[in-house]
Amino acid sequence: MAMSARADAQVPAVPDDVDDPRHVKASGVVELPLHISWSGRTRKYDLADPQQRARVYEQVLREGNDDDVRYFIDVDQLQDLWSRMWLPPRVCQAWAEWYRRHRGVSLSC
Repeated sequence: MAMSARADAQVPAVPDDVDDPRHVKASGVVELPLHISWSGRTRKYDLADPQQRARVYEQVLREGNDDDVRYFIDVDQLQDLWSRMWLPPRVCQAWAEWYRRHRGVSLSC
């Protein structure tokens, strides 16, 4: 199965408890694990830079598991970056549903 076909078939990780304040969140300069960022020039990003944060979020939401999402994704930041990001429809719809259920917010895909 081609990488893009595999990615399209995956169910996105959307843990219900991603916004639980007990989860430690990534900050500063981070290095993405190989299972998220296996190609490209860099795996290091500065989360203080909105453009770099959006790139990390796109990759983690597409390729990460529940623990990755809990660590790298701050749902308030994600909502702020939402209109700047490109997400596959399956990921966008899953996260839009999470915001509808947990925050009463309607995000468009």
